[in-house]
Amino acid sequence: MYLKKLKIGNVELQNNLILAPMAGVTDLPFRIITKKYGNPGLVCNEMVSSKAITFHDEKTYKMLNCQNEKRPISMQLFGSEPEIMGQASKVISELADIVDINMGCPAPKVVKNGDGSKLLLDLDLAKEIICEVVKNATKPVTLKIRKGWDKEHIVAVELAKIAEECGISAIAVHGRTRDEFYAGKADWHIIKQVKDSVHIPVIGNGDIGSEEDAKQMLEQTGCDGLMIGRATLGNPWIFQQINHYLANNEKLDEITNQEKQKVIQEHFNLLLAEKGEYTATREIRKHVAWYIKGMKHATVMREAINKVETKEAFEKILSEYFKSL
Repeated sequence: MYLKKLKIGNVELQNNLILAPMAGVTDLPFRIITKKYGNPGLVCNEMVSSKAITFHDEKTYKMLNCQNEKRPISMQLFGSEPEIMGQASKVISELADIVDINMGCPAPKVVKNGDGSKLLLDLDLAKEIICEVVKNATKPVTLKIRKGWDKEHIVAVELAKIAEECGISAIAVHGRTRDEFYAGKADWHIIKQVKDSVHIPVIGNGDIGSEEDAKQMLEQTGCDGLMIGRATLGNPWIFQQINHYLANNEKLDEITNQEKQKVIQEHFNLLLAEKGEYTATREIRKHVAWYIKGMKHATVMREAINKVETKEAFEKILSEYFKSL
């Protein structure tokens, strides 16, 4: 059975499909929409800086808002100083059900500070950080990594073994090196190698864009769960689609334009409530581009939405666009 409940430490997920943490994307409104229309077993917030948490940065604390959010939720930390990561994990433990450590982010601004995937080049420091977070957290701790830094530094299996020794409850593996960013094809074989080398749950990540991809990754790697990121953009329904496909070996019907319009409006309303009109009208722009990708007159619609600055203007353009279809 591909679809199953998944236990991470003492947290039981209703299914083994997980929304990946994505910077600038997986905020509270996005997570609420994804849970409502996709129903993944777990969602992860966008990564937050451990330093910013210990400095009580107001903007960072706003990113941790999960008020009235359906559980469970995982919150991801990044940083490269063991003591600070440990301190931050205490704060995260009070808010989330699972504390996640980021050792996979390839972004230059993260890597230049020695954080994210840069830690794949220093496994001694990585071990120190993992042990410190596990020691300080009062919730299960998970780890997200990449295959390695580059083809000369493929460390996923070695780091997974270290993580298990330190008390990590589950590990997510993206099948690319940092050098590859998101180019080329993800190496699912490395996920299988990690799965074969540890006893904790292994979550496969990378190139899951359809129901068939989901089934193939589970078959080829034997992984315990799937973590999906980019394929959820403009498609919060993907988890429901995969769920149905794995359970029934058939695909759900395509989402109607009417339902898509309803969800975009709902997403915008959540952004308004969370961030106010100024920020909401700007942040919804990228989401609309994802929602309408491949649809008729999408280019014209994107151009119009990118000029919108008020709630009324947004709702007018949205309504007119879907009427035109």
